[in-house]
Amino acid sequence: MESFVDFLVQYGYLGMFVAAFIAGSVFPFSSETVMVMLQVGGAEPLPLFVSATIGNVGGSMFNYGIGRVGKESWRERLMPKNPDKRARNERLLQKYGAWAGVLCFVPILGSAIAVMMGYMRLNPWMSLLTIFIGKAARYAILIFCVSSL
Repeated sequence: MESFVDFLVQYGYLGMFVAAFIAGSVFPFSSETVMVMLQVGGAEPLPLFVSATIGNVGGSMFNYGIGRVGKESWRERLMPKNPDKRARNERLLQKYGAWAGVLCFVPILGSAIAVMMGYMRLNPWMSLLTIFIGKAARYAILIFCVSSL
């Protein structure tokens, strides 16, 4: 994994985009390491923020697309096994709708939220907007914290 991170860092902002896309999708990966290495290595914060945010939002929208074409059996795997918890989560997602996308920055849970948003056919444009808000805030905070060191 370390050599893959080094490979992505060599490609600068493009590597950041790829790392963020992978991290935003259902595949397990941490884009924060690539971001910190690039920022410590002298990358400009604004292009780093833009490439990370666009890549990560793209990964979540990939998850949304998976949910959109998903099957009922996928829902069973993504939602809690306990029927009461599952019903509560579905009610919350229906209540807040696309605004749940703000939470897509949360590791592991965020991927499941994006897939369920697609599965429930929530408005794709509103989903895109709310996912963007959450992801952008996360990367802005990360960049600010690293530059404060």
